[in-house]
Amino acid sequence: MGVIDEVHGDLDADISLDEFRDAVEEKVEQMGGLADEETAAMLIAHELDEDEVNGVADIEPGMDEVKFIAKVTSVGDIRTFERDGDDEDGRVLNVDVADETGSIRISLWDEQAAAAKEELEPGQVLRIKGRPKDGYNGTEVNVDQAEQDEDTEIDVQVQDTYSISDLSLGLSDVNLQGKLLDTGTVRTFDRDDGSEGRVANLTLGDETGRLRVTLWDEQANTAEELSPGIAVEVVDGYVRERDGSLELHVGNRGAVETIDVDIEYVPESTPIADLQIGDTTDIAGVIRSADPKRTFDRDDGSEGQVKNVRVQDETGDIRVALWGEKADHELAPGDKAQFADVDIKDGWADDIEASAGWQSTITVLDSGSPTEASESAESDDDATGLGAFSGDTADESETDSSTESSTADTETDSEGSASADSTTANGTNGEQVEFTGTVVQAGNPVVLDDGEETMSVETSADVHLGQEVTARGKLRDGTLDAEDVF
Repeated sequence: MGVIDEVHGDLDADISLDEFRDAVEEKVEQMGGLADEETAAMLIAHELDEDEVNGVADIEPGMDEVKFIAKVTSVGDIRTFERDGDDEDGRVLNVDVADETGSIRISLWDEQAAAAKEELEPGQVLRIKGRPKDGYNGTEVNVDQAEQDEDTEIDVQVQDTYSISDLSLGLSDVNLQGKLLDTGTVRTFDRDDGSEGRVANLTLGDETGRLRVTLWDEQANTAEELSPGIAVEVVDGYVRERDGSLELHVGNRGAVETIDVDIEYVPESTPIADLQIGDTTDIAGVIRSADPKRTFDRDDGSEGQVKNVRVQDETGDIRVALWGEKADHELAPGDKAQFADVDIKDGWADDIEASAGWQSTITVLDSGSPTEASESAESDDDATGLGAFSGDTADESETDSSTESSTADTETDSEGSASADSTTANGTNGEQVEFTGTVVQAGNPVVLDDGEETMSVETSADVHLGQEVTARGKLRDGTLDAEDVF
């Protein structure tokens, strides 16, 4: 056996001995006698080995040519297009393939496309040789050669509908059903070519987890047409990564459709008592108080908005700042909600607080009148794992609701209804009382909380959120008319 035969025998490449001999002879001629047959054979072997990749995840645009083995996960339809200066239409077929490292789209052209459409089906394993490029949905491979490999097994699940936990980077043609947890507004941006793009986000949940969905251009309006709580199906999405997390993207080929299916989503959350500064985590609990939305001017001259809510579970309570469009969420005392992907920061007066920005998800888990929420809190705690006001009664919940009303007239009407017998949970109407608590709402009225009850206080005193104060005065229709605050 000659040296060329030996080098060829060690190759893990799809090239015949005759093709290898021809390549060696050509290399010897190219080098003008500077290399003998053995050196040329080693150089050709090295070039061939460079084409081999360890897996789909190693394929990158800019590589001259790659060779890899992958399983077919979906086969698209043949599309035709007009070529410049050619009377005959071109044809292309997109096929999604995957191995244990990831997924990628391959494109077959003209005669290859027609043959592949007839012969390929999901589950087949292919040996592929082609040229990587930047495609519409990420890296793609233009196929030069593809043939079936019946002897190789690839551990990749082929399925029509995915759960959130099934997704992996690079998957495309993904159909996924989920419960709609949150929706965002449509945002516009300028593309490099000068055109205007549109993008919006949804958040979905199923039995296996939670996922952000990004809608592009024509699909972006869907985010403002749907309401949280319904079941939807994402059709023909593709998986991308952002900030270390997987997202499902939907372009003009895809869609988000409402479906009549019951989908369970069970949120996981970190107990409030266990939160640490620097965490990015999920919390859930009962809304104790909700401040009015405030606007402010940013350094760049634009206007921002924020709203603070107080959330309590069975281990403690925390202030949550809702920024931007998150401040538009309608949250009222008694609502049970989950705040996902919030940042835990150093707050006022050595307290910690949670910050809910664009990447966060707010899901109302149970909403109703504050009275209903309070009356059912004990039974709901066992079912949902969320805490409620441990010391509150139905009357107290009604009093809390009145303190959050948006106008003084509304507050008077609500409180009057809650205390028709001139008695409140905090005392008898007209009684002189003293109440010590933490300021959970500043302004008019001030709302104090002592860990068991909340008290609405009419006062002109200058107090700050988080400050502990004592108010002394008479109860009038459920509100403490403060004569002294210290």
